[in-house]
Amino acid sequence: MFRFALGIAVLLALAIIVIGIQYVARPLAATRSFGLPLPESGANVAGWLRLKGVRDIVSGLAVLALMMWGPPGAVGILLLVEAIIPVGDMLVILAANGSAKLAFGMHGVTAVIMVLAAVPLIMGAA
Repeated sequence: MFRFALGIAVLLALAIIVIGIQYVARPLAATRSFGLPLPESGANVAGWLRLKGVRDIVSGLAVLALMMWGPPGAVGILLLVEAIIPVGDMLVILAANGSAKLAFGMHGVTAVIMVLAAVPLIMGAA
C-alpha cells in the first residue's frame, strides 16, 4: 500500500503540473474544466489565470521535491495540506452556483484521492 500511495502521489503531482502548464500556455481554454465561467473577458483575465497556473505547477513540484529529498511522512503531510486546495475550489464553485458535477467530480474526488494517498505515507513513517 505504501508504494501504491507513493505512485498516486507522483501521479497527482504530475497531473497538477500539467494543469498548471495548461493555465500558463492556454489560460482561457484551461478554464473550461474548472467549473466556473469567467466573470469577464479582458486583457487582464489571461494574466490572472496564468498566476493560477504558476501556483499549480509549484504545488506539484513541491510534492515531487519532497519525495526526492524528504521523508515519506512529510510527503503525506504535504498532500494533506494541499488537499485543502481542491476542497476550497469545490466549495467556491458550489457557493457560486457553478458546475456541481465538476465541483464534486473533479475537485472533490481529487481531494479524497489526495487524503487516501497521504494516510499510508504518514502511517508508514510512524
